[in-house]
Amino acid sequence: MSVMEQAEIQSLLPHRYPFLLVDRVQELEPDRRIVGFKNVTINEPFFQGHFPGRPVMPGVLILEAMSQVGAILAFKSLGNVARPLVYLTGIDGAKFRRPVVPGDRLRFEIDVVKKRAPFWKMQGKAFVEEDLVCEAEVTAMVTEEKAAT
Repeated sequence: MSVMEQAEIQSLLPHRYPFLLVDRVQELEPDRRIVGFKNVTINEPFFQGHFPGRPVMPGVLILEAMSQVGAILAFKSLGNVARPLVYLTGIDGAKFRRPVVPGDRLRFEIDVVKKRAPFWKMQGKAFVEEDLVCEAEVTAMVTEEKAAT
């Protein structure tokens, strides 16, 4: 699949600033794999308090960005499901290898490990350049949005 820009990402994910943490998708193989990016800039709101004078991206937000990239993979794998929702159900084996700082470009590589509807298990890795900065196994539940009554 070709590159996915912001407009298409926003059409899939319900997140918006400051919690939309995916800037671009570079490659996608439905049901198998996705590569997405997050550009980390000094004007991110979390850097005000994490940490003044030594800004570091919180690990939980790296995992959130990883999960959002995985959600895009799930959405694009489902085809024409009405309004899918993806709920994060677990993070296992998360390891952080080095801090992520302003100016870094996070590259997320997510591979499907197992899929049995409605659950997905994915292995995620986050890189800055060629350095592995984070890895985790992410599980999620994919459902269709129910109409409001």
